[in-house]
Amino acid sequence: MISRIKVLSVVGARPNFMKVAPIHRAMLEAADLFEHHIVHTGQHYDQRMSDAFFADLDMPHPSWFLGVGSGSHAQQTARVMTGFEEVCQQAQPDYVIVVGDVNSTIACALVSVKMGIRTGHVEAGLRSNDRAMPEEINRLATDAIVDDLFVTEQSGYDNLVREGVAPSRIHFVGNTMIDSLHVALPRSRQSPILATLGVQPQSYLLVTLHRPSNVDDRQQLTALMETMAHLSSEVPVVFPVHPRTRQHLSHWDIACPDGVIMIDPVGYIDFVALVQGARCVVTDSGGIQEETTALGIPCVTARTSTERPSTVELGTNVLVHPEQHAILHAVATILHGGAKRGTVPPLWDGHAAERIVGVLRSHYS
Repeated sequence: MISRIKVLSVVGARPNFMKVAPIHRAMLEAADLFEHHIVHTGQHYDQRMSDAFFADLDMPHPSWFLGVGSGSHAQQTARVMTGFEEVCQQAQPDYVIVVGDVNSTIACALVSVKMGIRTGHVEAGLRSNDRAMPEEINRLATDAIVDDLFVTEQSGYDNLVREGVAPSRIHFVGNTMIDSLHVALPRSRQSPILATLGVQPQSYLLVTLHRPSNVDDRQQLTALMETMAHLSSEVPVVFPVHPRTRQHLSHWDIACPDGVIMIDPVGYIDFVALVQGARCVVTDSGGIQEETTALGIPCVTARTSTERPSTVELGTNVLVHPEQHAILHAVATILHGGAKRGTVPPLWDGHAAERIVGVLRSHYS
């Protein structure tokens, strides 16, 4: 009897869960060939929220939890590398999957590649062309060393070819984040979150802010909260507050404007319900740009660049400079009927994980 191929998939931060959950389901469907395990580095960890995400996404609890916690980029990366090396020595995997662009992504890729383990990067090739973003460095470094590069959109393929990656190593598979969205939608429609918050569908704005460039600078964060005050005078604003953002608001004693409904982060099912019910989403997130495009919800991204250009070129996303006038103008345009209609990018059809497993099957069959 041929032994199964052992695959480890790494999650480090909340967006990684949505990218790995569909891969786990697809691996279960291919259990004749693959034995799949999840490694949670604990890069971002809150037990209540992690438990909620595992439940919302029907994921098993991880086979390994490293518990690395927060710290500087160097400290965090080093702790992930040390912990993941021990996991690989113990588990002896045949293949490692890293996803996204967090510190755990590059840390685990470095370990597995140096140990001679074939490694794939899901969400490869995305580029903001802004090296001031830590995530951009993680993307570039990861894509430079892995064996297989799984891309979500045409820009990812084009960027990798431009950087000299052999086309035979690039696999245009679609977006596993959208796979999770498809699975979550039926349950999200049953979520009580809107009723709990006292808002009606299409009657509120949803705002998320967590980028260092937006929330680690006192003047910029103050200006963004003033922008929210203006927005909330027109329409209710629901603001799930990222721990990083909440910490700075408290430290700098920046008040929450009246009309802004500040809430703790919510589970995935509830968050999808909030996105789906929003009149417009204002964000600096990466994944939310994709979710809004897939759902046809207008999105204003308050950043100077985006690594997901298909959401702007094809989807419902508008990229604006993160300052008051630009944000208010973009939101006003949407509220007065000027939202982009948008289309869903190719292969964002809920089957990306199946294609990834198909590529791996071709390697080992």
